[in-house]
Amino acid sequence: MKILVVDDEKVLVKGIKFNLEGEGYEVETACDGEAAVELARGGAFDLIILDLMMPKIDGLQACMRIREFSNVPVIMLTARSEDADKIVGFECGADDYITKPFNILELKARVRALLRRAGMAEKKEKGGRLSAGHITLDPDERAAWKGEQSVDLTAKEFDLMELLMRNPGRVYSRENLLNVVWGYEYAGDYRTVDVHVRRLREKLELDPARPVYILTKWGVGYYLKNG
Repeated sequence: MKILVVDDEKVLVKGIKFNLEGEGYEVETACDGEAAVELARGGAFDLIILDLMMPKIDGLQACMRIREFSNVPVIMLTARSEDADKIVGFECGADDYITKPFNILELKARVRALLRRAGMAEKKEKGGRLSAGHITLDPDERAAWKGEQSVDLTAKEFDLMELLMRNPGRVYSRENLLNVVWGYEYAGDYRTVDVHVRRLREKLELDPARPVYILTKWGVGYYLKNG
């Protein structure tokens, strides 16, 4: 597994690299947002750890540019702990968010969880495509379509949509979805789920303002209507 670590704090980068390499990962590093984008474009990374505040372009801009050509899982690092900053990070395509200072054991756990989720399709038996009206998912290829149009989903968006499509009609609370899709005891804001659901609607529903398939059961959670 190959991981890109991007932060302008050299001591921090060195520590993360040392610990991840101790887990058996191949680690490459960079110290600014522009370098992150260029390395991501040609590096074939399995995961990117990206600092929010960096020279040249910040982590949010870098993440948005990376999302133009890749769905590689991204963990955003930041010294900011405000919920609004976290939501902005998810809006820009980040899959996870960890606030500095952090415990390296927590970071390694989140890395393992994201890589496990992203690689699940390769380990699953071929199960065929999933469909709901005009929405189609291919879990084996990690691909999605809106009618005939291919749609790019981030790792977490795909995992969330796959869970809903495999369990049509089942209502999941935000807490359920955090625990199941994020793959660990996620100490995050439940609005994380709302952001991902909204992005799925924008990408997959014909009219995101009037969703037909990705629905809300008010006061309970979210579910998929199939048919």
